[in-house]
Amino acid sequence: MTKKISGKAALGAAAIGSAAIAAALLFASKRKDKDGKTPPPPVAPSGEPPETD
Repeated sequence: MTKKISGKAALGAAAIGSAAIAAALLFASKRKDKDGKTPPPPVAPSGEPPETD
């Protein structure tokens, strides 16, 4: 028994799926921003201060 999905049902499922993906991406980016931990800048291998212009 195979049921065929109508065009409206497929469109609705696609809309719900894309909304869920968008919500997950927003949640992940906000959560990443909350950590507040940024990696320290790289240290010069020789131990000298970096030269800047």
